[in-house]
Amino acid sequence: MARLFRHLFAPSPGRLFPAGRLQRIAGAVAEGERRHRGEVCFAVEPALPAWRALRGLTARERADEVFSELRVWDTQANNGVLVYLLLVDHRIEIVADRGLDGLVADAEWAVACRLMEARLQAGEPEAAAIAGVEAVSELLARHFPQAPGDPDENELPDLPRLL
Repeated sequence: MARLFRHLFAPSPGRLFPAGRLQRIAGAVAEGERRHRGEVCFAVEPALPAWRALRGLTARERADEVFSELRVWDTQANNGVLVYLLLVDHRIEIVADRGLDGLVADAEWAVACRLMEARLQAGEPEAAAIAGVEAVSELLARHFPQAPGDPDENELPDLPRLL
């Protein structure tokens, strides 16, 4: 029941992520994508709809849905990555497309989550988002480096999504 109330009365994500912060996070996404051929999407959701929280939808399940809804899977090389933050549950989930299967271990994604968690606990949401984006970009650069002369098509928007 406590989870339901948290989801019912969750604050707006705009308080933690006003327009200026979103622009700086978008800049970090764009900077990272200059180093790799992957696509990074950062999404923040304040809470789940009450009925979904009551039914026990997990942050991971919701992240999988958002991955699909935002079409992060729809990249030419199947190398899109969603960094999802569910504010009310204090959960960070990273969902990577099938092009990264077998290339990046779960423990490596977990490091990116822990970097974000540490900054969020310190009250630094912008730094948390940028740390997560940079860590994911580092992993993508290792496996999908941007080589000179490679076309650099931006397949997904860089601006974070507030859901």
